[in-house]
Amino acid sequence: MNLDLEPEDRKFRDEVRAFLDASLTPELREVGRHATSVFTEKRHSTPWQRILHAKGWVAPSWPVEYGGTGWNEMRRYIFTAECARAGAPNLAPMGLKMVGPVIMKFGTPEQKAHYLPRILSGEDYWCQGYSEPGAGSDLASLQMKAVADGDDYVLNGSKIWTTHAQWATHMFCLVRTSTEGKPQAGITFLLLPMDLPGITVEPIITLAGEHEVNQVFFDNVRVPQSGRVGEENQGWTVAKHLLEFERGGGASPGLRATIERLREVARLETADGERLIDDPRFRMKLVDAEIAVQAVEVSEHRVLSALSAGKNPGAVSSLLKTQGTEAMQRLDEVGIEAAAHYAAVAQPVDVGAGRNFPLIGPEHLLALTARYLNNRAASIYGGSNEIQRDIVAKLVLGL
Repeated sequence: MNLDLEPEDRKFRDEVRAFLDASLTPELREVGRHATSVFTEKRHSTPWQRILHAKGWVAPSWPVEYGGTGWNEMRRYIFTAECARAGAPNLAPMGLKMVGPVIMKFGTPEQKAHYLPRILSGEDYWCQGYSEPGAGSDLASLQMKAVADGDDYVLNGSKIWTTHAQWATHMFCLVRTSTEGKPQAGITFLLLPMDLPGITVEPIITLAGEHEVNQVFFDNVRVPQSGRVGEENQGWTVAKHLLEFERGGGASPGLRATIERLREVARLETADGERLIDDPRFRMKLVDAEIAVQAVEVSEHRVLSALSAGKNPGAVSSLLKTQGTEAMQRLDEVGIEAAAHYAAVAQPVDVGAGRNFPLIGPEHLLALTARYLNNRAASIYGGSNEIQRDIVAKLVLGL
């Protein structure tokens, strides 16, 4: 596994850096600097998506025939790393990274022609209808019913923890179309617009004080059967394909950028008259967290090496999900210690032009507590870390 960049890759890295330096406005950089989760508010992510779309770089992992870049694994990694280094805001992942690849693999020609260009441009903004009040990590136990009626399905039930449903124009959704046989056998994958009669979105305010997730209620909602992806009762196969993208790698560039931010915070903050960066105890915690990030980087480079050789990395996506979320949470804990008493201050982490409230404490400490609280869920969503370890134990260790 050779981790050195080839000359053409170094040239590409320099091209990406030049583009980011020229294209990231001060407001977009501030948005990236104060991000508290992997999701950026629609009002901030959409302008950045339009810039990338105009450049042709909005979907690095998509095939060229669908509007992607055609980059190899290394170039995609370089692009991700440079975006993290520059502080670019994250794009909404539900369309570009999740349902887009599903439509490419399982969608009809009509679905591909309609949805894929709109996902690239950001015209359609997606949310994910998977979890329910009684079906989270045990997703196969979902109960929201879809009953066939003519050319439609009639939906009744609810979805919960639905990120950005308050802004979404569309949802990709798992519904129960049969109760016979194994629970996985009666699930169907649907695409639906969020403005259908009978859909109600209720906000859920997180511990961080943010409106990121929601509960969505369906009361006799009629969804055309033309929105079905794959065959009826075969949605579990489609869902498993999507989870490969939700649990995939690419975390280490963001983690590396977080370390650099925390190192800068440690240079600016003091305890007992001494800079935190000069405190051996604090410095040891930061170094321990950096070692965890290096382990994630090595795992991701192994995946890059396998993919570049045409191999399937297998259950390593579950390994990376576990490694990445635990390293991120360790960094969050270091950040809370650096913030000290300012970590207990409740204030909105508003970003961008137009902030109309005074900050309590230094700006570089503003997002640390919200980020810590938000990221506690990272080891649960997308399949809990306990489930990821079970997958690794079964598929890798044969237990």
